[in-house]
Order: sequence, then C-alpha cells, then structure tokens
Amino acid sequence: MRNILFLIFLCFLISCKQPINQETRIKEDVTFLASDKLEGRQTGTKGEKEAASYIEKRFQELELTPKGTKGFLQPFTFKPKTNPHEAIKFDVNGDGTITGNNVLGFIDNKAENMVIIGAHFDHLGFGGEGSLYRDSIKEIHNGADDNASGVAILLNLAAKLKAKNTKNNYLFMAFSGEEMGLLGSNYFVKNPTVDTQKVSYMINMDMVGRLKKDSALAVYGTGTSPIFKQTLKAHNNRFKLIQQESGVGPSDHTSFYLADIPVLHFFTGQHEDYHKPGDDSEKLNYEGMKTISDYIFNIISDLDDNGKLTFRKTKNESEETPRFKVGLGVIPDYMFDGIGMRIDGISEEKPAQKAGLQKGDIVIQLGDSIVLDMMSYMRALSVFEKGNSTKVVVKRGDEEVEKKIQF
Repeated sequence: MRNILFLIFLCFLISCKQPINQETRIKEDVTFLASDKLEGRQTGTKGEKEAASYIEKRFQELELTPKGTKGFLQPFTFKPKTNPHEAIKFDVNGDGTITGNNVLGFIDNKAENMVIIGAHFDHLGFGGEGSLYRDSIKEIHNGADDNASGVAILLNLAAKLKAKNTKNNYLFMAFSGEEMGLLGSNYFVKNPTVDTQKVSYMINMDMVGRLKKDSALAVYGTGTSPIFKQTLKAHNNRFKLIQQESGVGPSDHTSFYLADIPVLHFFTGQHEDYHKPGDDSEKLNYEGMKTISDYIFNIISDLDDNGKLTFRKTKNESEETPRFKVGLGVIPDYMFDGIGMRIDGISEEKPAQKAGLQKGDIVIQLGDSIVLDMMSYMRALSVFEKGNSTKVVVKRGDEEVEKKIQF
C-alpha cells in the first residue's frame, strides 16, 4: 500500500512540473548558439547543423508543428558563387556544393491568414570573406548579436503566441545562409512550404541584442504597409525609433518584400564587434532584448484583427547609393539621427586610424562637401580614388577637429 501511495505521489510531481521561464531562456538560447562548441555556425558545417538541431528541439518543446520538407528542416543545396555577378544555383549536383538548413515551426490557429516571424541563425565560422577581423590567427566568430539574438527573441515570441492572437496562424523560421547572401530566405520564397498568398506580413530580427543607453531601435520596412507607422507609434513608450520605409535591406526580410509581402525588420545597430570574434554572449543587453520582444508582441497583438495587410512598394534607397572606390575604414553608426555621420568603430591600418580619427567622432565635412547624413557622406566619398588625399572635419565633443586623409 505504501509503495502504491509513493508511486501516485511521484506521478503527481511529474505531472505538475514547473513551466519553463521563457524570459530566462532568452539568455540560455543565446549562450548555447554563440558558444565555441558551435564554431561560428557557418552554413554547411557541423556547428550549423548542431544549431539547427537545437532550434528544432526548442520548437518541439514549444509544441510547434513541423513545417519543413523533412520534419522541421528545409534543407537546401547550393554552389557558392565564384563570380559576384552571377546568381546562386540551388539543388545542384557535384563537388563544391554546400547544404544548409532552414528550421520551420508552425502554430495552426485554423485562421485564414498567417504571419511569418524570422531570424537567421548562421554566422561566419572562423571568419573568412565576411570577417572584419584582420589578425592572421583564426578565431571563432560566435555571432551572439549576429544573430543568436534574433533567434532567441523569435523563440520567445513563439512561447508568447501560443494560444494568443488566434486570428492568424504563425510560421516561425530560422534561416541559414544569410551571411552568404540571404540564401535560406531566398530558397524558401522560391520553394515555400505554405501558401504564401495567405501571408499577411513578415517580421525579421537581425542583430537585436545590443540596445544602447539611448534606446535607439531601427525598424525597416515601415512603408511596406500603410498601417505600420501608426501601429509602431501606438505601442512605443520606450524606444527612440529610427524608421526606414524601404523593404530592401541587408537581411532576410528583403526576400519576402520582393515577393510582395509587407515586412518589418528590427535592428539595434552595428558595433565594434560586428563580424569579429568579440561578438560574444556576455556583451548582450538581455533586458533590452526582453523589451524588444514585448514591443514586437504588442505590435502583433494590435494587428491580430486587421485581416491580410495591404502591401505597398517602397523606394529602394540602395538604388540611389553612390558607388565609391575608397573608404575611410570606419563602421558608421547607422542609429545616429543627428547632423553628420557618427563613427561607431575604426578599422586598424585604414585611412581613418592613420589620420587619428576616433570612435564617436562625427564627420561633418569631407573634402569640399558638407556631410549632413549617411547619404551625403557617401556622395562625398564617391568622388575620391585610391591615392587621393583630402581634409576631413569631425565634431569631437564640443570641438571641431580637422585631419588630413590619405586614401
């Protein structure tokens, strides 16, 4: 009798296990995905496959339905480009091919329309072509902000949306191949596992882990549906929003915009560890990430009863971007909305460092051109060629400092 009572009590304890704290899981998810064990999650490597397996298990834990072509996975095979002007070829045979994996989980609310929520999980491995690290010794590029941060918020949103906002279905997509040219999202759009005519809008998160003290949050694609701007404003009581209307940008939302789907892309800005080994999990602002997740959830909640959103084409700012043959060797602060171009990082042995420019300097004049913003900075830069020299004027604190630049 005593043994029977013990077994009943044990079964009761098992059935009453504590629910998982999804807010705590944000940090746990980033820590695993950005660990040395995964060796930078480069597409096609063992580390990328381990990351895909981890995300798959998290989808299972969240009781999502598989929506890939092999369970939760959507493998895609491609041959890397040797000519930058040629298109990537998918599903090719022969040597030199790479296989990546998108990971897809679904919440089926039996609704008419669906929302896609995405983030890429691949990164640069030990560096390679996309790295800004210039040391000859190979080091793992863990990519905590880029983009374990986006995947962690994606998983947090999946937990929040279970049995909530049920007037839409939800497809959660962790893309691979982003660093090689938006390959995973491009492949999905051309080979969808759902009816994309039913997609109301797509939300993308890429580098959302370093919210700064000024709480600047960039949102791209705000012009791709007429309702977006008012919705973003209605739920913003924390962020300094920097809005870009264009649906085209250097992340996976572009693939969906080009398929006439409204998009919103969230981004907390570049930093000196971008595409370098220093992008590690302990440097992320986890409270900021929770706040961003709550904000996106509130936006999704507001749009729950709006039906399928109207798509609107936007002007492609990248088509107006001037071409230039030289660079200063700086990382611009894309979140800066003041006058000039603020420097967020300096590359070693490049013209800016040699001239004595510093992180935080605001470029207000280059040559004879006044610099008012990023576009005017690029226009000013486009007139120079290698071997030219000119002056640059920066605002450093309350002073204006003039330096000579040798390209």
